[in-house]
Amino acid sequence: MPKQYSQDVKNRAVVYVLYRLDRYKSVYGACQDPGPKLNVGKETLRRWVVQAQVDAGDRTGPSSEELAEIKALKSKVRDLEETNEILRQSAIFFARELDPRQR
Repeated sequence: MPKQYSQDVKNRAVVYVLYRLDRYKSVYGACQDPGPKLNVGKETLRRWVVQAQVDAGDRTGPSSEELAEIKALKSKVRDLEETNEILRQSAIFFARELDPRQR
C-alpha cells in the first residue's frame, strides 16, 4: 500500500524543490538530493513537482482538477457499464422465462 503524505508535507517539499530547481539541470536531479532528507521517495517528489508546475501553467498536461474530474468520470462510467450488464442479463433471463417455446 502506498505511503500517505499530508497535504502540508507535499506543499513544503514541492516549495523546497522549486526554490532549488534553478541549481539543477532537471526536475529529477533537483529531487534526488532533498528526497531522502525529507523522507519522501525521489520519484514521488518528482511527480509532485511536475504536477505543481502543470497546475501553475509552467508545463503542459492535465491539471489536478482535470485529473480528479477524469477519475470521477471513469468511476461513473464503470458503474454505468456494470448496471447495463446487470440489466442486459436480467432481460435475457426474463425473455427466456416468457418464451412460449420453452414450455
